[in-house]
Amino acid sequence: MQGERQKIVIAGGGITGLAAAYYLQKEAKEKGMALDVKLIEASHRLGGKIQTITRDGFVIERGPDSFLARKQSASRLAKEAGMEKELVRNTTGKSFVLARQRLFPMPGGSIMGIPTQIAPFITTGLFSPAGKARAAADFVLPRSNPSHDQSLGAFFRRRLGDEVVDNLIDPLLSGIYAGDIDQLSLMATFPQFYQVEQKYRSLILGMKKSTGSQPKQAANGKSKEGMFLTFKSGLQSLVDALENKLEPGTVLKGHRIESIKKTGRSYTIEMNGGENLQADCMVMAVPHHALCSIFSGWGLFEQFKDMPSTSVATVALAFPEEAIERDIDGTGFVVSRHSDFTITACTWTHKKWPHSTPKGKVLLRCYVGKAGDEAVVDLSDDQIVKVVLDDLNKTMNIKMIPDFVYVTRWKDSMPQYTVGHKERVGLAKKQAQEKLPGIFLAGSSFEGLGVPDCIDQAEEAVRNTVEYLKSNKQKAVRV
Repeated sequence: MQGERQKIVIAGGGITGLAAAYYLQKEAKEKGMALDVKLIEASHRLGGKIQTITRDGFVIERGPDSFLARKQSASRLAKEAGMEKELVRNTTGKSFVLARQRLFPMPGGSIMGIPTQIAPFITTGLFSPAGKARAAADFVLPRSNPSHDQSLGAFFRRRLGDEVVDNLIDPLLSGIYAGDIDQLSLMATFPQFYQVEQKYRSLILGMKKSTGSQPKQAANGKSKEGMFLTFKSGLQSLVDALENKLEPGTVLKGHRIESIKKTGRSYTIEMNGGENLQADCMVMAVPHHALCSIFSGWGLFEQFKDMPSTSVATVALAFPEEAIERDIDGTGFVVSRHSDFTITACTWTHKKWPHSTPKGKVLLRCYVGKAGDEAVVDLSDDQIVKVVLDDLNKTMNIKMIPDFVYVTRWKDSMPQYTVGHKERVGLAKKQAQEKLPGIFLAGSSFEGLGVPDCIDQAEEAVRNTVEYLKSNKQKAVRV
């Protein structure tokens, strides 16, 4: 390799930044590129919201607990990190919706809350006869008028009515973003629903046709394969494996970027403590509010200043089996929109992920906090645990105190993709391309919150970075 090494700085050590660093170094090795990659992380650990605790045979996730198997970028990265054999699928079983103080089985054939089988929908007690009749209007309603964007709530309420939205679709879809379904952008979160409606007119018939046959059922009524993947030792093990794959000296932890200045074709990165770095190219894998702060003097990314983020908390509780007097045959439940509960969902982790819990033990993982109801996150640990146990005891009798509890708060951690989000992200990327050439945006604030979505964005940022550096090098040679 000849010539001066090109310097790349990645801001943010979550899964997006970590994947970008790994793939950039891999690209450099395979294509003989002289790249110097630095990953800057403000905290003293990598992984962002991915955090795993192992204790007494338990594997406890404090942030995300899995990823969708059909989104293959995460599995592909696991293979790159040598973790492919550690992947495990979830155990499938009944899931429930908590409504009117009762647990109702999730209607069979529902896909993200949209019914695709008539019989389970007709026989469920989750909806009133009037609610079912209103949902049936989807068969005759015309397509939506083509529009740039609309809220998830507006789209689904028009197709299926308020009752189905509030009791099934809202707890499933808004739970992913900890957001308000009537504010979240359809085109930035689930554009496929709009596309199905435009193609087939009926959302119900369209989802049935476009998704094909459902997974075959085993003799016990459970699907043979779950839709989600994780690692035997937790998602943190992927983070650790990737960090170990990086070249020595790549990662700078405990360093926060204060500002960035453009100096000719390169950038000067000013960090806390007065240290500076030079970069020919940057991947900004930081939350949108950090992006606004870092580039505050540029007059760019103003569209993200008012972008909200929701605070949430997870509560993991471990018990002996005998503590649960009235058990429930299932893997968890979500809570309907108007229920008098503080928790938004609960996973019976010992059933969904049997590897996570020793025999004879129970592991429950509850979620609190959502758009418009975030005050609970600021309560003390003891207060949050009491609220959670009070809610759980409305559906199951727990007669012992937990062996241990982990409360994890994620303050302002869930970016809200409100209506118009896709256009705002497009504008931000265009601004960066025009005024900050060589700086690329990626991460959960922009084009997807899930682990595979973040890895997809990292891969795109790597492709853009390599293309930009090659172009820059060619221009320098011509000069």
